Amino acid sequence: MTMKIEITPGQLTLEQLRQIRNGGVKLSLHADATETIRRSAAVVQAAAAGDAPVYGVNTGFGKLASTRISKEDLATLQRNLIRSHCVGVGAPLQPGVVRMMLATKAASLARGFSGVREEVVQAILDAFNAGLVPYVPAQGSVGASGDLAPLSHMTLALMGEGEMLVDGQRMPAGPELEKAGVKPLVLQAKEGLALINGTQTSTALALEGLLRFELVYASALVSGALSLDAARGSDGPFDARIHAVRGQPGQIEAAAAYRQLLAGSEIRASHREGDERVQDPYCLRCQPQVMGACLDQARYVRDVLLREANAVTDNPLVFANEDGSSYMVSGGNFHAEPVALAADALACAIAEVGAIAERRIAMLIDASVSRLPPFLTANAGLNSGFMIAHVTAAALASENKSLAHPASVDSLPTSANQEDHVSMATFGARRLGSMLDNTAHIIGIELLAAGQGIEFLRPLASSAALEHAHALLRKTCPAMPVDHYLAPDIERATELVQGGALARLCGEETGMVVLP
Repeated sequence: MTMKIEITPGQLTLEQLRQIRNGGVKLSLHADATETIRRSAAVVQAAAAGDAPVYGVNTGFGKLASTRISKEDLATLQRNLIRSHCVGVGAPLQPGVVRMMLATKAASLARGFSGVREEVVQAILDAFNAGLVPYVPAQGSVGASGDLAPLSHMTLALMGEGEMLVDGQRMPAGPELEKAGVKPLVLQAKEGLALINGTQTSTALALEGLLRFELVYASALVSGALSLDAARGSDGPFDARIHAVRGQPGQIEAAAAYRQLLAGSEIRASHREGDERVQDPYCLRCQPQVMGACLDQARYVRDVLLREANAVTDNPLVFANEDGSSYMVSGGNFHAEPVALAADALACAIAEVGAIAERRIAMLIDASVSRLPPFLTANAGLNSGFMIAHVTAAALASENKSLAHPASVDSLPTSANQEDHVSMATFGARRLGSMLDNTAHIIGIELLAAGQGIEFLRPLASSAALEHAHALLRKTCPAMPVDHYLAPDIERATELVQGGALARLCGEETGMVVLP
């Protein structure tokens, strides 16, 4: 059964955005939005009929803002704007990202500050509801003046002149619109500018990263707990009193999750007395502090992106009052600095989740620290065990360090220095995907290593929750008593992370909601 979502402008929720991203939903607009859209559009239509210069209505754009455009050319001006700005390169954005772009653009325009007709909003919703996905190249936006190139590609497809992504293939948009029974969008004054001014691409990419982080984060809680038990670590550092006196909310929640994941472990009970190791290494002991800080960071990012998904970010803006008074104001809401800084913050959290997991893998293969056989193999020398699997994890963690460099501090002037400071939010958000892939693989390798460590402690059992995780791993990844072809196991273990199986287990066992 197809789920229906009624968009109330300014009130999109994270759960609605998640459903929009995943597809299989139909969108409609709350009836209360119609009147504000009409009032706003009437202001633009009056400006188009008048003689006064109004940016975006009867002038050129950017550095060409002082060039006046005749009334008979206003529609052509908007079409030319879209055509000339379709300059994106690279691989296409994923369908889920494009779906969020369509939905958030429609929601933004529907707030009634952009001066577009309701037909424009409806055209976006019609294309979305028909399952159409515009072909949008991923590269070409600096995250200021709006995500001009990607949003232009999206708009050109709605006009029937661009391309659609159909089963992974580029197809001419016109025939696809016709097959779906959707009329091509015909632009009037200011409408092209309103469609491409905005941060919807940067925001959608950052939301994609945030939603994927949810699964990686919860999986890392499970893999970290499994590593601790495999190394016969202490659960003492997870004592609620320790975290209460610091008061960091994410840390408190993470510690509680670890306690629940480890509860009832026979392995822990076996060394509760007489263990000569006074303190565990930081990669085990400080997991609540590190993972808790990452959790707080992700929730800050969620708040920023939710505000941005509901924001009006084009220019100029139209303020049409119920008493008939109105005015248009040029500003800079298209500057995506909030998204850029949020994406940089999330990048650091992603890198740290992977970094501490890599350290746990290094700890597990080091017999002097883990007290397990060297490289987690019984006959080390003849077998290399997890020696090189750790090297892969180290390579991925190191790559993430480079990718985590803040994108927001890098600005290149554009448009003949008219647009002289840009956010680089689009790249900042897009690079999250590669970082998440890297971290998911690190967690997959940790699962394999920790799972192998548990094997050496049999017949002792871990907790019920962690034995469940171990059983999930063993369904597709056998134990490795002697060396075997390990790359397929890494891929299958990583699928437990990216596919959500471990995240679901974590949620069921701990009750934690990463992004409530």
